[in-house]
Amino acid sequence: MEHSSERENGEGSASQYTRDMQAERHSVREALRSDLPAAHMGLGVTVIVLIVVASFSGPRWTLIVAGAFTAWFLLALAVIHIGSGRGWDAIRRAYIATFGWGNWI
Repeated sequence: MEHSSERENGEGSASQYTRDMQAERHSVREALRSDLPAAHMGLGVTVIVLIVVASFSGPRWTLIVAGAFTAWFLLALAVIHIGSGRGWDAIRRAYIATFGWGNWI
């Protein structure tokens, strides 16, 4: 009898742990979620920063920063494309992955 009650307690705590982890992951996903307007905001801030960088340091650093954002976008697009994203949806998701940080400005 003792053995079966330990197994029931173990299974109960394991399922409780699973529910707790799912709830925690859901709340983190909701907190980190961004959308298209946030990505537009991030792109706008990036353009403004690029203009400021260009005015203070010239085209060299401007191209380096723009190249970094372009590389990040292309990497995100490749990963999304590999993960079965196709067409405009893949481009939209890569755009949000690149500039979605505008949500936290």
